Amino acid sequence: MSTTGATRVAGVIGDPVRHSLSPVIHNAAFAEAGLDWTFVAFEVLDGDAPGAVAGARALGIDGLSVTMPHKATVLEALDRLSPTATKLGAVNAIAREGTEFVGHSTDGAGLIDALAFDEGFAPEGKTCAVIGAGGAARAVILALADAGANSVIVINRTPANAEIAALLAGRVGVVGTEDLVRDADLIVNATPAGMIGNDTPAIDPTLFHSNQLVVDLVYAPPLTSTIQAARAAGAHAVGGLGMLVHQAAHAFTLWTGQEAPLPAMSAAAMAALAHGRR
Repeated sequence: MSTTGATRVAGVIGDPVRHSLSPVIHNAAFAEAGLDWTFVAFEVLDGDAPGAVAGARALGIDGLSVTMPHKATVLEALDRLSPTATKLGAVNAIAREGTEFVGHSTDGAGLIDALAFDEGFAPEGKTCAVIGAGGAARAVILALADAGANSVIVINRTPANAEIAALLAGRVGVVGTEDLVRDADLIVNATPAGMIGNDTPAIDPTLFHSNQLVVDLVYAPPLTSTIQAARAAGAHAVGGLGMLVHQAAHAFTLWTGQEAPLPAMSAAAMAALAHGRR
């Protein structure tokens, strides 16, 4: 579909952002749904997010994805937040609702959907371990607790950060040491370990075993050191592309009011990764 004067615009703000798969994923979704929308990437320097949001209002942009380092700093420019975004103090999707810009967090819901639809896994009653205590980890911790996990173990090098993150999980949140991973049904790596240029597994590989599902939120490279170590121990291990696609699907629905065409979005993301896009 060619761009017209009536084409509606959405985009992603971040720094850096030129590597983002979001334009590929969302433009595939718009095309599949037959919507006259387009999605672009906006390089916004650290500290400039409030101004970027003000510009988006003035330009009539209908939706924004928000990535690092802006997930917290955009809050001051928004009219209100969803309950989940309020708890997390962070936003990864902004939707125009009438005259308001509303901040949402779709990362946690994206993981839960990826677990359900892609892996057939439900956190309810399970022991889950999350490695890391940053923004992505906190979204995951809250989502797992809300999904009924029996326990959410938070493992982080800085105990104080782990304690703060564990509070999001309420009574099921536990600050743990690495050895507790052995007891986990689900392990989520929410640290940069395994990214390009960082090939160290997120935890001691001897802690993995065959009765576990391991999710590495890193999606480039597709086969991280953590995934390789988990698979070598017999665990079922996957990367973060599923969460990326499913959180984008939630954003798509917030913006358009339509169900997201997940197969088209997933196929576009996989094709882009296969061609070296990150």
